[in-house]
Amino acid sequence: MAHTDEHEGTRRDFLYYATAGAGAVAAGAAVWPLVNQMNPSADVLALAAIRVDVADVEPGTQITVLWQGKPVFIRRRTNSEIEAARAVDMEDLIDSNGRNDNSPDLSATDENRALDENGEWLVMLGVCTHLGCVPLGDGAGEFGGWFCPCHGSHYDTAGRIRKGPAPENLLVPVARFDGETELVIGKENA
Repeated sequence: MAHTDEHEGTRRDFLYYATAGAGAVAAGAAVWPLVNQMNPSADVLALAAIRVDVADVEPGTQITVLWQGKPVFIRRRTNSEIEAARAVDMEDLIDSNGRNDNSPDLSATDENRALDENGEWLVMLGVCTHLGCVPLGDGAGEFGGWFCPCHGSHYDTAGRIRKGPAPENLLVPVARFDGETELVIGKENA
């Protein structure tokens, strides 16, 4: 008789485990579509990287392109703009972080923010770090770089915040040259 009770306990345990397992699978199947909808859509993934031909950008001018729904300033700086940016004392900066996704955790020196070694190319998100406005460029503001007229943030020729309510420098996104004149902004899918 003891043998039958032992067998019944084992069957009962199996039914509990089987029911719990089926419930877990059903819950997972119900939750998966909710979790999966938070993944980036195909159109966002397609914009993970863009390619821009900068062959026609002359020194002292900039173009603005749209990447992931945000404006990106691509500026080809003059020697005087580079010299002005490199002459800034780091003690005068509001934000000493380079904010460069190509080389995180570096200081805000001009060399750490420029795309190329000689400092001619500067690529930055054109979004004010105060409230997300789009700053004016082409030497605007008190420091010859960019100026956000909405709240009065002034950026220098390296895109560093120098005056106003913005707390951080303009962000430098992941960017690189592919060849002499083609700029790749963002990370390309492997």
